[in-house]
Amino acid sequence: MNFPRASGILLHPTSLPSNYGIGDLGAKAFGFIDFLSKAKQIYWQVLPLGPTGFGDSPYQCFSAFAGNTNLISPELLVEDGFLTFDEINEKPDFPKGRVDFGLLYDWKNSILEKAYEQFCLSKSVYLHERFEIFSQKMAFWLDDYALYRAIKFSQSQKAWYEWEDALKLRDENALAEARENLHEAIQAQKFYQFLFFSQWLAVKKYANDKGIKIIGDVPIFVALDSADVWCNPQEFKLNADGSPKTVAGVPPDYFSETGQLWGNPIYNWNAMREDGFSWWVNRVKFTLKTVDIVRVDHFRGFAASWEVPGSDKTAAGGQWINVPGKELFETLRKEIGDLPFWAEDLGVITPDVEELRDVFGFPGMRILQFAFGGDTANHDLPHNYIKNSVAYTGTHDNDTIVGWFLSQSGAGSTRDAAEISREHDFCLKYLNSDGTEIHWDFIRAVWSSVATTAIAPMQDLLGLGTEARMNLPASESGNWFWQCNSGDFSDEIAERLRDLTEIYGRI
Repeated sequence: MNFPRASGILLHPTSLPSNYGIGDLGAKAFGFIDFLSKAKQIYWQVLPLGPTGFGDSPYQCFSAFAGNTNLISPELLVEDGFLTFDEINEKPDFPKGRVDFGLLYDWKNSILEKAYEQFCLSKSVYLHERFEIFSQKMAFWLDDYALYRAIKFSQSQKAWYEWEDALKLRDENALAEARENLHEAIQAQKFYQFLFFSQWLAVKKYANDKGIKIIGDVPIFVALDSADVWCNPQEFKLNADGSPKTVAGVPPDYFSETGQLWGNPIYNWNAMREDGFSWWVNRVKFTLKTVDIVRVDHFRGFAASWEVPGSDKTAAGGQWINVPGKELFETLRKEIGDLPFWAEDLGVITPDVEELRDVFGFPGMRILQFAFGGDTANHDLPHNYIKNSVAYTGTHDNDTIVGWFLSQSGAGSTRDAAEISREHDFCLKYLNSDGTEIHWDFIRAVWSSVATTAIAPMQDLLGLGTEARMNLPASESGNWFWQCNSGDFSDEIAERLRDLTEIYGRI
């Protein structure tokens, strides 16, 4: 698929400003779209929108299909008559500028429960018909997901592989009993998904009406504790007790000397091939109803994946195992047509990965923050970009530009002091910069490049430091919490970004 010369901003909805503990799909989401429109941006890129579990990572979700109910706007629930302002304003003292997930979860769940109670009392035939139509259309994933979440709640949030054997191994009698005993909890879970998708699709429509496309994100792997694995164990490399034979990760890299041990179960690609990759087809078709373009996470994993024995404590002992990615993408193209995919082709990229990307014409990624660690042949330097690529100042896994520029050895990467000093000097010389507005220098370099698409995280537009970093790979805490403040979507920033966008032909 050919993409126009354009640009956009990376901002996860959780990072939108809010008085209710976390960014949501209410007025601030629409306000951000207005900001993008003023700045003449074409893209709003988000991270995965699924329901997060322990660690709060959007790349470790309870489902590859369900939405994150923490993003449901309390204010819109008031507008829809499910709650009152008094009910949503009985809330914890949430911090400004960061999400406190510990404070958030119990409170958000409590107001959603109240909303469900009000829904059950409603005599609106139209409302109940909408819910029933939604439940029927989404039954192919929603029935399993709602049952999984209801059982999980009844089991004190234990992972499915810690449930009693009858439930863990999906004995039909045990499942039938659970459906009967947990009927109300199952219906509540379906209702929460109804709320999420009602709000999200309204946000997407508003963006599309203003000429803005949503860039979604499909993580290559799913969490072990997810409805996907529990309901489709034959599609994954699992032991008889449900534990993973092998788990995903990456070998030692820029971020960690022992690699990154993600812990996700590995797909049983032979089984997936035999059923025509039906799980993937359903997943991608559904995702493309909720976003316009998909960033395919960890694209190199579709050529070969780094498989680590399930009992290992680091990723260093893994090995590369081939994956039938070409067959998968051919099947998806046959089922869907043109694939509006961007390939996240970072990490250990070998010729087979490049061939897989190029045979389907997927644009790969270039990261300016990675550009200054080598010589002038570094492919992340703008003069080496190709047209069919997506150029970033940095991604959600990078430090902010200001944070990177001021970084010290041992903080956020495996670089030593000498390497940091060399990168710093080369960066200033290459960008002809004095460093006073290094974030805008980066944005200008990416926007002016030949790359068809240019993206900057919102943190870089704001010139924020390491305190605003979204994620540090290979770390287990302190991630995903950054949040904008009211006033961050200013006319001044919009006008400055619009000027660059106009100058470099990205309108």
